[in-house]
Amino acid sequence: MRTAFRGVAAATAGYLCGTVPSADLAGRLASGGSADLRRDGSGNPGAANASSVLGARWGMAVLVADITKGYLAGVLGRRVTGSDLGVHLGSTSAVVGHCWPVWTRFQGGKGVATSVGQVLVSFPAYFPIDVAVAVGTYVSPKLRDRAFVASSVASVVWIGSSVVWWRRRLPNLWGPRPTIGLPVSAAVSSSVIWWKFMEAKRVRAD
Repeated sequence: MRTAFRGVAAATAGYLCGTVPSADLAGRLASGGSADLRRDGSGNPGAANASSVLGARWGMAVLVADITKGYLAGVLGRRVTGSDLGVHLGSTSAVVGHCWPVWTRFQGGKGVATSVGQVLVSFPAYFPIDVAVAVGTYVSPKLRDRAFVASSVASVVWIGSSVVWWRRRLPNLWGPRPTIGLPVSAAVSSSVIWWKFMEAKRVRAD
């Protein structure tokens, strides 16, 4: 019972970390409240839209903040549960919180940057591969909707790599020992991110 309670507490804490409105705060600080990233640009409260509307420096600030949310949620999850499972619960819940924050009627970003923080805290051995796959896909001149394709490819490789690390018990740098929790958490976050991209496509189509 105590273990279950700690797991719920870790997930809740991670979710709340994810709901910190990085892009909204950046919009208020950069423009004195006149810019609203949920209204301006693409309407997505994330780093890319912040860079487009507010400038590259603010976009980078939002990117770093969103990555930090995912990382700290995993650290907090481990502290709450006292186990590696808390890392996965906390960091995955941060992605969910970023995408569906309760404070803004569950209207959030796409969760890509927050998932980078999740990778850094739960699967650091994979991080260089993640960056290489995402950047390599994104810069391809033949692709349409590069962000979606890059995120989709990176997610597939993320899940596949986590299965390999779990099954072969490969070293994971400062991250937790690979267990089944690694591919499960990768799959959950990837599904959330994919859903948000598809949701944005439906909105644009309407």
